[in-house]
Amino acid sequence: MQFTAEQIATLLNGTIEGNPNVSVSQLAKIEEGSAETLSFLSNPKYEHFIYTTKSAVVIVNQSLVLQKAVNCTLIRVSDAYTAFSELLKIYHSLRNDRSGRDEQVYVHDTAQIGERGYIGAFAYIGREVKIGNDVKIYPRVYIGDNVTIGDDCVLFPGVTVYYDCVIGANVTLHSGVVIGSDGFGFAPQPDGTYDKVPQIGNVIIEDNVEIGSNTVVDRATMGSTVVRRGVKLDNLIQVAHNVEIGENTVVAAQTGISGSTKVGSNVILGGQVGLVGHITIANGTQIQAQSGINKSIKEENMKWGGTPFAPYTSHLRSQVVFSKLPSLEKRIAELEQKLKEKQ
Repeated sequence: MQFTAEQIATLLNGTIEGNPNVSVSQLAKIEEGSAETLSFLSNPKYEHFIYTTKSAVVIVNQSLVLQKAVNCTLIRVSDAYTAFSELLKIYHSLRNDRSGRDEQVYVHDTAQIGERGYIGAFAYIGREVKIGNDVKIYPRVYIGDNVTIGDDCVLFPGVTVYYDCVIGANVTLHSGVVIGSDGFGFAPQPDGTYDKVPQIGNVIIEDNVEIGSNTVVDRATMGSTVVRRGVKLDNLIQVAHNVEIGENTVVAAQTGISGSTKVGSNVILGGQVGLVGHITIANGTQIQAQSGINKSIKEENMKWGGTPFAPYTSHLRSQVVFSKLPSLEKRIAELEQKLKEKQ
């Protein structure tokens, strides 16, 4: 895909300084540009790169005052960072713009498929499935019986959606995501073995959710595991059965949320956070990476950290004390020795 500086400036409502006909086909950081790339400059500490960059076109702020001549074409906008972000969205949309149906696709006769979508090779779509408009289903996606998927969703290669699950509109599931696998339910028996408890619920994912690669959301034992609208889940996350995650919550990689835990809205969970089951996390909570949460958090909009967890500032003070323990131990031993010598 090639675009001229003039086309890009028109798209961004910017003004051109330089050659309006120069064309670019790729995006790159300003320090890593080439003759066919477009870059941007918004942070003043990177300004020196604009005088040496090999990028053909650079998006800059209107307020930028050049200290010397540049070799690239400039597109001046009110906010270079925001303009480049919008351009990334357009570029991403164009690059992933697919339609139609590849060969070797299985779609059951009872499935209802919306308009203007895409179904990739070796995808499987089961009985009574309902898929909305403009949905992109990439190769090797499995969609089980009685699944509902809303408009404008994207399921990247290797996604698995088990039976009876419901996915809202504008949801993105990255490669390897599994929605609706069995919850971890086993009843201990007198002889020491474990009897599997059937998991007959489902998963409901609301609108505008994005789930990263190889994350798993387990189906409920009964009822639903629920991921509310606007939630963003990173890669390699485990969401157990009957969990509920509130609106606009974000969760970083390798976090585990145990069964029946209720996470509030606008919560931020750092990487490798562990939550035990059957607890509640208040709205607006922020939890530091690698923290262990072993009971409910009831106070809203608080920061926490550590294992076992504590208020964030208290946790930081404790870390300072921990770092001093070896020297404190040495001082105590020296004082004890002096006391013995005086006796």
